[in-house]
Amino acid sequence: MKFVLKKISACRGFTLIELLVVMMILSVLASIAVPSYRRHQIKALETVLAEDLYQMRRAIDAFYADKRTYPESLQDLVDGHYLRALPRDPFTQQTESWECIPPEATEEGELENGGCYDVKSGSNKVGLDGVAYQDW
Repeated sequence: MKFVLKKISACRGFTLIELLVVMMILSVLASIAVPSYRRHQIKALETVLAEDLYQMRRAIDAFYADKRTYPESLQDLVDGHYLRALPRDPFTQQTESWECIPPEATEEGELENGGCYDVKSGSNKVGLDGVAYQDW
């Protein structure tokens, strides 16, 4: 019986340099992808904010058309079934942060009834287009 010894070849695997090259490529790809991902997240939040403002302003107009007075607060829109619930501001994550803008005086100097002519976001952040969310 003869035993044949096989030559043990070098262990198979990756060298340290190969691993470092792969890690460097992955980090470059991640540094490119993360800012793009974050920009798309902010864009989605801005879209939600624009839609929420549109729906609340539409509800305020419907309230005024029905009652000939503006609502005293946004909660009046919910109580009157013009909105199912107050939406959460996507940037402040609160329903209480919306700011009601009171109506301005008419040309005759009379004030319109009600306390909520328009609605704005309570966020102090600035959008991707350079306009503050409070000014939307």
